[in-house]
Amino acid sequence: MTDQRSQAEIVRQSLKRRYRKERRFRAYGILAIAIALSALVVLFVDIIGKGYTGFTKTTITMEVELDGEMMYLDDATDKKQIKMADFVEPLVQALIKQVPGATEENRDAVRDLLNPYASNELRDMLEQNPEWLGTSQTLTVLAHTDVDVYVKHAGDDAYSIKLSDRQQRWVDQLVEKEVVQTSFNDVFFSSGDSRDPSRAGILGAIVGSLLTMLVTLVLSFPIGVAAAIYLEEFAPQNKLTDFIEVNINNLAAVPSIIFGLLGLAVFINLFGMPRSVPVVGGLVLTLMTLPTIIISSRAAIKSVPPSIREAAEGIGASKMQVVLHHVLPLAMPGMLTGSIIGMAQALGETAPLLLIGMVAFIVDVPDGFFDSATVLPVQVFLWAGSPELAFIERASAAIMVLLAFLVSMNALAIWLRKRLERRW
Repeated sequence: MTDQRSQAEIVRQSLKRRYRKERRFRAYGILAIAIALSALVVLFVDIIGKGYTGFTKTTITMEVELDGEMMYLDDATDKKQIKMADFVEPLVQALIKQVPGATEENRDAVRDLLNPYASNELRDMLEQNPEWLGTSQTLTVLAHTDVDVYVKHAGDDAYSIKLSDRQQRWVDQLVEKEVVQTSFNDVFFSSGDSRDPSRAGILGAIVGSLLTMLVTLVLSFPIGVAAAIYLEEFAPQNKLTDFIEVNINNLAAVPSIIFGLLGLAVFINLFGMPRSVPVVGGLVLTLMTLPTIIISSRAAIKSVPPSIREAAEGIGASKMQVVLHHVLPLAMPGMLTGSIIGMAQALGETAPLLLIGMVAFIVDVPDGFFDSATVLPVQVFLWAGSPELAFIERASAAIMVLLAFLVSMNALAIWLRKRLERRW
């Protein structure tokens, strides 16, 4: 009886120790998840806190007298006169009238409140509306980057205010008069890169990313699916096949910069293709994405029950017919999911594209696959390393746009998997 009680006590103590270990293990798991979520929250708060102001711009709205004598312009339709005309003076004179207490002696200080490209904006407006010459028009132009930084970040130690005390008082008065205003930054989405932060946009990077991703998708998806079908359905089981499978798995873990070196050596140095173009970028990202697509496609093919193949073969279908008419359609949801995840990974890559020259300063929006272009991650890299502090918010805003693309692509992959998956 005593032995039975002692054995029961031993069992109870053992169970208690096991339950304690299970609770500790569960607590460690919850703690790890909490730490990961906390780090993610800190990351998003930091990015959003720095980047949300990048979606707003600072403008100056004022009545501008388009005097032909002041601009040395007689005919607004004459291209030669337009090229030689002075479009700065009307803007400066209009702003002097808006600044309380400003005189002609303060002309240079007032001019520094205007964006250096404001005269180009006025020229473009007058070219589109030549009948404005000799009239007064209420125009809205971009403010200087220093004014933009002051309006958005006054009191923030992370930004240095370059305006003088007098200019700061002027800006405060203009804000009260609603001459200086902030609004949605359409320039950020409608223009390419620029040396001036207030005119820098991501349209060129977005178009470059889309062209690069299109090349990557057109090449990697059919090649990856064909390779997966061959290895899973047709390849004989021998040492060569085993060697290929091992290397495909190893390639999935190779650092992305190695693919950049490969692209630099093969596509640019060997074949002489141009640097910094979407075609070369797409080829490099294709090499990097192929292992992911092949592995996910093979897993999708393996998930198709053998009974499907046996039933098709039982009614006289050939091997090719079994694969194309039965296995491939049923495995396609998994293939699409893996491909989208691989494309999302490629969209966020920077290192391989830096090596093929896509780090160049590109102002124009690319029109084709062979035009010089950059991509969104590289644009973030360039802005983050810029000495201009005003590019901090532009880089953070671009990161938010990039994250939105990545989250959307992953959400699409999840939706496709839930929508198209079949349970056997």
